[in-house]
Parts: sequence; C-alpha cells; structure tokens
Amino acid sequence: MEEQLLVNTRDIYGLYPHVHVWGFPIAAYLFLGGLAAGILLFATIYYLRGKADEMPFTVKIAPIFTFLIIMVGLVLLVYDLHHKLYVWQLFMTFRIESPMSWGAWTLVGVSVFSLLWPLSYIDDIEAYLHERNWRRLDGVTNFIRKFIHKWKIPHFIILMFRKYRTFFAYILLILSVILGIYTGILLSAFNAHPLWNNSILGPLFLVSGVSTGSAFVMWLSNNKKERALMSTIDMVLIAVELFFIVHMIMGMQAGPEAYKQAAHLFLGGEFTVMFWVVFVGFGLVLPFILEAMEFKGFHIHPAVPALLVLMGGLVFRIIMVNAGQISEYPF
Repeated sequence: MEEQLLVNTRDIYGLYPHVHVWGFPIAAYLFLGGLAAGILLFATIYYLRGKADEMPFTVKIAPIFTFLIIMVGLVLLVYDLHHKLYVWQLFMTFRIESPMSWGAWTLVGVSVFSLLWPLSYIDDIEAYLHERNWRRLDGVTNFIRKFIHKWKIPHFIILMFRKYRTFFAYILLILSVILGIYTGILLSAFNAHPLWNNSILGPLFLVSGVSTGSAFVMWLSNNKKERALMSTIDMVLIAVELFFIVHMIMGMQAGPEAYKQAAHLFLGGEFTVMFWVVFVGFGLVLPFILEAMEFKGFHIHPAVPALLVLMGGLVFRIIMVNAGQISEYPF
C-alpha cells in the first residue's frame, strides 16, 4: 500500500482555522487604557467646573494612579509584541490614517500629563493623606517635593503646569477622550473581522472606560457626596452601555451572513454565557441594581458595585478580543 502525506497549506498556527494572535495582555491593555481615560476625564471635567476642593479625590488623588495604570498597560503591550526591541520605531513617525499611531502618540501625551497633574497638587495630596491618617506616606511626598525643588528643570515644569493648569486641563480632556475611544477604534479598524468591523465599538469602549473610571472613584473616595455623584453617573453610563450593546447586536443581526455569524457568538455560541451572564449580568445589571438600592436607602458597600463594574469592563474586553479573532468572513 502506498503511503501518501497530505499537507493543508492553510493549517497555520495562530492564523487558521481561526486567528489567535492577541490574548489576555492586549485585553488588559485595552481595559487599563479605558480606565485611565475615565479617571482623567472626570479629573479634568470637575477641575474645569471649579469643583477641585469639593471633589478632592476625583480631581487631585485619583490621577495619581493613572500614570501607574498606563505604565502597566504599556508593559503588557510591549510584552505582547513579537519584535520588542523595535517598539521605539513607532514613535519616530506619525501616520494620521493609522489608529495604532494615534494611540501610541496619545499614550505619550497622556503619560506626561498624568504624571504632571498629581505632581502639581503635591501639597494638597499630602494634606489629604494626613486627613485620612496615612502619615506613613509622608516619606514619599517629602521625597517628591525635595526632588522637584532640588532640580531646576522639574521645578520649572511644575510651576508652569500650575500656572497654566486650566489650559493643560483642556488638552488632557481631549487626550482622555481620544484614549478612551481609541481602544475601540483600534479593533474596528480590522475590517477582516465582522465583530470588530463595527462603528459603534469606539463609543462603546469610551463609555465602558468612563464607567470603570467612575467606579474606581466611587470605590476609593471617602467623600459621601463624591461617591453618590459617581454612582449616579455610573448608572447613566451603564444604561448607555446597555443601549450600545443592544444596538450592536441588532445591527449585526440585520447585516450580512458574516455579521449574523458574529452575533451568534453571543446568541447561542461559545461566548453566550460569558457575555450575557458574566459581563452583562454581573458587570452591568447587578451593579446598576445595587447602586439603585443604595439610593433607596439600603446600605450597599460602594466597593461591591464598583468592583463588579471593573470586573465587567475587563471581561468585556477579553470577550471582544477573543471573539473578534474568531469571527471571520466565509471564503
């Protein structure tokens, strides 16, 4: 008997039968980018509204975390790259038609501003920490203050940032919106995947990121009015997010066969339970109910709905990254 070896040239690991190039690091990077955008968006909006003293955590304290959040996201992004040593080349040019180029330069701008913003509030931050009896962090704030005053260039930069903080706040507000919406546009630019090739992904990711930002502030703030305001905003954002999700599913169901197959991933396919139960149920509907119960007088610890929203935001991006790679046009 003659033995024959059959080779399928389309059986390529990571590309066929389904693309599997991006994993958890990219999903986490998109989540962290949206979270940082949401935190900075609220900080700049309420600063420009003159609420810096009424909402100290939102405006002055929460942005402390954004630089660390962005750095972790960048580490995950570089980790996922195949040619890690060439990442610097992305910053040697700017292509206006490339979402990746927009995102790279936006991250640079947001990283700089997210570092300068809390540094310009170093005295207020120290007072806030004393108010919450966190004096053990005095060594950190003293070190930062001495570093700023010792070196002329950092000291000059901080003084200029304080002087023109309102001007820089407008710039940071715009950059925050771009960063939040970019995380969705990055996926929607891949036309070969029907689930991603959707114009609503940009606004949906922006709203989701801002929702996680409000949840973050609601979780860690010790100001009741601040928490109540963020809870109210989060309920509105959750409602908008649910509207976008329903609109996205209905749009795909009304589209060509490839889009219907992409929608089937959430309507009976392998991501159905994770999408509707974990993300929509526990990440959106349940925190909305808990926040509504809080307004009705029930005692709900703010960490519970806040952590559910943050968990839902991460799960949503894990689902979209993985399901989007599976969705494809038929040959």
